[in-house]
Amino acid sequence: MDKDRIEGSLDQAKGTVKEGAGKLMGDKKLEAEGKADKVSGKVQNTVGGVKDTLRGDK
Repeated sequence: MDKDRIEGSLDQAKGTVKEGAGKLMGDKKLEAEGKADKVSGKVQNTVGGVKDTLRGDK
C-alpha cells in the first residue's frame, strides 16, 4: 500500500473530526478547514491508489 493512501486516509479522518468540531462549536473557519482536509485526503488517497495500480499492488 502506498504511503499516499495511508496519509490520505489520515487526512480524511482529521478533516471529519475538524468539520464536526467546527459545526459543534459554531466555528465556520474550523468547519471549512475540515472540509478542505477531507478533500485533500481524498485526492491523496486516489493518487496512492493510482500508484498502487501502476505497480500492480492491490
